Amino acid sequence: MDYKNSLNLPQTDFPMQGKLPSREPEFLAHWQSMGLYQRLQEERANAESYILHDGPPYANGKIHIGHAVNKVLKDIINKSRLMEGMRVPYVPGWDCHGLPIEVQVEKEFGRPGEKLSPAAFREACRAYAESQIAGQRADFERLGILGDWQHPYRTMDFRAEADILRELGRLTLAGFVYRGAKPVHWCVDCGSALAEAEVEYQERNDPAIDVTFVAADLPRWRERLHLAADVVPEVVIWTTTPWTLPANQAVAVHPDYEYRLLREGGRWFILATELAETALARYGHPAVETVASFPGRALEGLMLQHPWEERQVPILTGDHVTLEAGTGCVHTAPAHGVDDYLLGLQHHLPTDSPMLGSGRYRADLGAGLGGLSVQEANVRVPELLHARGRLLHREKIHHSYPHCWRHKTPLLFRATPQWFIRMDEGGLRQQALAAIATTRWIPEWGRERIQQMVAQRPDWCISRQRSWGVPVALYACSHCGEPLRDAALFERIATLVEAEGVEAWYRHPDSDFLQGDERCARCGHRHFDKVTDILDVWFDSGSTHAFVLERRPELRSPADLYLEGSDQHRGWFQSSLLESVASRGRAPYRAVLTHGFTVDAEGRKMSKSLGNVIAPQQIIDRYGADILRLWVASEDYRGEIPISDDILARLGDSYRRIRNTARFILGNNHDFTPSRDTLAPSELLEMDRWMLARLGDLQEQIRAAYHDFQFVKVVQGLHQFCNLDLGGLYLDVLKDRLYTTPARSRARRSAQTVLQYILEAMVRWMAPILSFTAEDIWQHMPERPDASVFLSSFVELPQVADAAALETRWQGLRSLREAINTLMEPLRRDKRIGSGLDARVRIDAYGDWFANLRGLAQELRFFLLCSDVELRELSSAPAAQEGVPAGLHIGVEPDTDRKCARCWHRRPDVGQHALHPELCGRCIQNLGDEGETREFC
Repeated sequence: MDYKNSLNLPQTDFPMQGKLPSREPEFLAHWQSMGLYQRLQEERANAESYILHDGPPYANGKIHIGHAVNKVLKDIINKSRLMEGMRVPYVPGWDCHGLPIEVQVEKEFGRPGEKLSPAAFREACRAYAESQIAGQRADFERLGILGDWQHPYRTMDFRAEADILRELGRLTLAGFVYRGAKPVHWCVDCGSALAEAEVEYQERNDPAIDVTFVAADLPRWRERLHLAADVVPEVVIWTTTPWTLPANQAVAVHPDYEYRLLREGGRWFILATELAETALARYGHPAVETVASFPGRALEGLMLQHPWEERQVPILTGDHVTLEAGTGCVHTAPAHGVDDYLLGLQHHLPTDSPMLGSGRYRADLGAGLGGLSVQEANVRVPELLHARGRLLHREKIHHSYPHCWRHKTPLLFRATPQWFIRMDEGGLRQQALAAIATTRWIPEWGRERIQQMVAQRPDWCISRQRSWGVPVALYACSHCGEPLRDAALFERIATLVEAEGVEAWYRHPDSDFLQGDERCARCGHRHFDKVTDILDVWFDSGSTHAFVLERRPELRSPADLYLEGSDQHRGWFQSSLLESVASRGRAPYRAVLTHGFTVDAEGRKMSKSLGNVIAPQQIIDRYGADILRLWVASEDYRGEIPISDDILARLGDSYRRIRNTARFILGNNHDFTPSRDTLAPSELLEMDRWMLARLGDLQEQIRAAYHDFQFVKVVQGLHQFCNLDLGGLYLDVLKDRLYTTPARSRARRSAQTVLQYILEAMVRWMAPILSFTAEDIWQHMPERPDASVFLSSFVELPQVADAAALETRWQGLRSLREAINTLMEPLRRDKRIGSGLDARVRIDAYGDWFANLRGLAQELRFFLLCSDVELRELSSAPAAQEGVPAGLHIGVEPDTDRKCARCWHRRPDVGQHALHPELCGRCIQNLGDEGETREFC
């Protein structure tokens, strides 16, 4: 007789299966058709809110794997807060202005004014940005990112541009904005100044030269240092930028360092005492005579002859001079260095430089240098010095040098008229450092990193000499350069820009902005020039707290979290901080989370030349977005994040374990109606109560891990629960009860009750990470209360009164089961048994072990998955047995009884029932309505 129909076998025709690449778009369509994001905002309008502010990616090119990491991390956090029942508005955005878009448009139309007017060129830039946003938005949505994709923010929206100018006005009125000719990083290829965030450092070889400046006005030298009449001192400087020597205006020494006048042959050199030996060895002059020694301040004010030009330069003292390298005497060109510039300000030195923005000297520069490039000058200047007898040494050094992050080309440090935000006057630096101290940084090292950057950064250069961007909409005094500080003027400008976009600044005459009676607050002058520069794009994105967080009614400022890559300590985190502190007196965020960059399995950066780039689109097409999301959550985002096909394949195995666990539960609960069939905790079998208690503990751990942004712990907890607690134990034990006991029996309903709780909890645990799979599970769950898993929140699990005692008892039983499985292995290898049901077990137990096991009686065999268990009490502790807990001695042997055709247990009563000769007595009992009675497992 076939007894299969008498078993409660699981339903196996669920469509819930793999095929993520083809099925995930179905769930996207479902979310879109139901207006999931909007519905969430409506249903949770009165709930506590959580605001994660989206840092805008640049609207250029397809999204890469770094974009995917960033957006998925944000989505995991947002959805985990949804599961807590919070209102989570998420407004994605894009950074739209700036050079990369200009470059793309220039490839087709040339520079502004060539094929297109400046206005038409800007319109082409706007259209290009629109097209890029459309492509990126589709890719982000395909990742399952939940947000207001119909109403994103864009820095090129007219209102955004107007609010950016309002922020510029705020800072100008507060006195932070000024115009100066201080040195800035200048990119020849960009044709513009760069912000600190646009500078990256690369190793390169450069010339290093030692040059002598001969003393001028010798009588003063001899009088000051008590020198003999024949002594002609030469101060030696060391520089790695020979091309800046035409702009030299002074030589700096430290006032407190000791310097020596050293005689070598017929020449007298001045060097810092601590560097003299190293320098002389470099020149090949080890044998010298010390003529005199003196502090650096003794040299202050003495004059030197420029190495080849007919002019003299002074010796000045400065605390910026160090003894790290060189000679202790520093070539000073105020047009080409911050320290030089500051020293020059103190002594009214000119900031002139013959080096133009093109990276070439002025054509009229003498000594054969006119028109030379920086690279050519670095060759020609040492030759000129050698011919004049002023070059002591030259060599190549390997060092870190600033480069443009777009063009990867070396930068010039040169003084040009630019607009700046003051860091120190007005206290911005100290206020920003105070705000950093009160912000939570994740990981904690982010605090020190940004503190150092803010503490050391120069004034913020906010102007660029380009076309596509928000204009520096200021009027500057044509006499002294002071900006016109007029709140009404700034609002008139912003109002027109809000209506017409940035073209309003270029299109309208001055009379539409100025009233005609303005006067410079500094000099009283009445004439003003319209500024034609554009703003640094970091000022654009740094102002998003104003035109997004404060403008959107569903948002607020400060945000709960900013989240970006670690490069944004120099970029968006810092520009947002400075702009908000300057305009609001506080940070725009309460916490900042930083993630690392993606690398391949060998730790190498992603590079097309290395062929190790893995695009998110490829991963989605091959594995599905959920596998990509699982990868993001499975890696420690605080450092470099490795990815490879092998890593993704291994994650596929982990994913299948989680998905198949859910399928098992759905299949075995197909006839379970929660509202009708759920048992109270007190009615559950003991093992089920234990598992329910474990479920509650794990849920608290997972919720805490989500709250603390520890997603690796979430994935580990979920996977271990499915793999070890469920797949390796609980579900294995439950199969007998689920399949063989009557459909409505207490034993089966007890198991199904806990399985339903497990599914209710798990689907919500996985939803922030495995969003598509969780939705798939949700759609197959009975009596689901909402149309989407994301409309729900973490399930409230019933409390188990004796949870602690159950945990102790069943962990002990678990160790017993593991020991018996180990003892069964040799029998399996020798083919003396197949499954554990072909074996019988004898347990000799002492003390507490016997007391704990005695109550289980014959149910112990169901937990141990064997056909018979004989339990005997020992009067004393047995000898230690390898792999067996102390206090036990275990024996395992094949069971020779007949196998029941229905439950596959070997039992002595199989064949004793005339109507069912192939069944055991228990199965015959379970063919009735009530079935067997169980209490434990």
